[in-house]
Amino acid sequence: QVQVVNSGGGLVQVGGSLRLSCTASGFTSSSFAMGWFRQAPGKDREFVAGITEGGGSTRYADSVKGRFRIFRDNAWNTKNLQMNDLKPADTAVYYCVFNAKGDYYFSDGASNYWGQGTHVTVSS
Repeated sequence: QVQVVNSGGGLVQVGGSLRLSCTASGFTSSSFAMGWFRQAPGKDREFVAGITEGGGSTRYADSVKGRFRIFRDNAWNTKNLQMNDLKPADTAVYYCVFNAKGDYYFSDGASNYWGQGTHVTVSS
């Protein structure tokens, strides 16, 4: 049973920084991907960032490019999302996702496992 646990988040002022972490366990695949989606109140869930297992490939939503960075932690099954220069539009619940096939587009829902979500609030 794959388990995905994300941590971090909280309240920050405009221009501030936060870091989210995500740890996956209970899987046997040697090739996987992880990433984050977010959902703001009244809006659909949207892709934020994704990374392959070894960190060799990353991708970002246009809205966060240059401000967010996804990277591998020292622990091989943990990935971090460093969020800088935060804006009120970044306020949302952030969900970590694990893909058991290494697909960092997370296109196959059946292979995706989700964390519980964590709140990020950017105040002006």
